[in-house]
Amino acid sequence: MFIRNENFKTFLKHYPFVSAILAIDILVYLIFLADTFLRTGLSYPLFQLSVGFNRAILQGEWWRLITPIFLHITFSHLLFNAFAILIFAPAIEAMFGKGYFLAVFLGSGIISNIVALFLEPASSMHYGASSAIFGLFGLYLYMVIFRRDLMSSQDRTIFIVFIVISLISTFVYPDVDVLGHLFGLLSGFAFAPLLFLKLKR
Repeated sequence: MFIRNENFKTFLKHYPFVSAILAIDILVYLIFLADTFLRTGLSYPLFQLSVGFNRAILQGEWWRLITPIFLHITFSHLLFNAFAILIFAPAIEAMFGKGYFLAVFLGSGIISNIVALFLEPASSMHYGASSAIFGLFGLYLYMVIFRRDLMSSQDRTIFIVFIVISLISTFVYPDVDVLGHLFGLLSGFAFAPLLFLKLKR
């Protein structure tokens, strides 16, 4: 489930939405990287228009509930999130289909950003795919608890170790969107029964 052994062409064919999300994340980061060396002037307006700025959202810039999910400006931030997407997202797209995978991924991120809008100060900003990734974690957590038949013991071990490390990091490292991670996890867990009902049908 989590061990990737496809070649590049096969991965693109079987997981087009996962591939598209990774491509967007990498492209946006490359724009910031290019600006560091080439002084293109693109990174600042891109950040200003896409970051999850609560005050701007309250003034009607609703797209900021979505665009922060694809925004990474440091290599370490991109590396961790891209690695998590690469490992944990393909099985969801394969199991439930492209539309349902995208609904869980984007839905968890959007719900977390809405929660941040009401529980965090109007001046706060947030960005990154972590809340959407934690939505996938919530779906896997549901599987570990209620649908263990769908995961091998090896996959369960990999997931449990990864989510424990991720949760510890959420509370240990500074400048981490704690609410985003927790509500992303809860959102994915809440989506799970609906998805498994569809899978059963």
